Amino acid sequence: MAIANKKKPRRIVLKLSGEALMGKKEAGIDSKIIKDIASDVKALAKSNIQVGIVVGGGNFFRGAMLNGDGISRITGDHLGMIATMLNALAMQDIFTSLGIPTKTMSALPIDGIIERYDCRKANNYLVGGFVVIFAGGIGSPLVTTDTALCLRGIELGADLLLKATNVDGIYSKDPKKNRDAKLYRRLTYGQALAENLGVMDLSAFCLGRDHKMKLRVFNIRKKGALLRIIQGLDEGTLVE
Repeated sequence: MAIANKKKPRRIVLKLSGEALMGKKEAGIDSKIIKDIASDVKALAKSNIQVGIVVGGGNFFRGAMLNGDGISRITGDHLGMIATMLNALAMQDIFTSLGIPTKTMSALPIDGIIERYDCRKANNYLVGGFVVIFAGGIGSPLVTTDTALCLRGIELGADLLLKATNVDGIYSKDPKKNRDAKLYRRLTYGQALAENLGVMDLSAFCLGRDHKMKLRVFNIRKKGALLRIIQGLDEGTLVE
């Protein structure tokens, strides 16, 4: 496997979808998946890499899919944001039990349970050696947690954004439906937009492009993939 970049990032923000936390379940949380992720994150923390994690909620609710049957899109999105808090609290407990100092912050706080997201406090937590889990998206409906990934990364000065998926990176077509789908190793934001590759929602993608963020899309189910990325190996697809 080729070396992509020998310089290790100082700070990363990782997005974990709710679906990634399901494992092979149809819904809910597979604690084994979280423990596997925690093992990699612990190794990063030992290497003095600061880690923020944006968590989704699609394993419980997806706002767009709830739209209808008397549930508005706005309410559906709020349910989705609440679902991210369920995942964040579960992750926090598992990380803490494995000896990883962890803080959870949310754009929609719950007094006594999850504190309100504050950029300066989050930065201080990261500098202090905590893994920080971000829940609640950006606190507004009609946008996805992809936007939260880019926004938190920009606010906190991350060197690298990581989007964990269930496929090996960005393909020219849906690899589950097309055997001839090509896996891209490197892309520019312009190429991805021109080819309409659907890397993430458009508002999030444009945020990343406009702020010149490096984004890597990879398969979280591949053992050791996260560590290989940090080591500079050419894992998944790099967009810059």
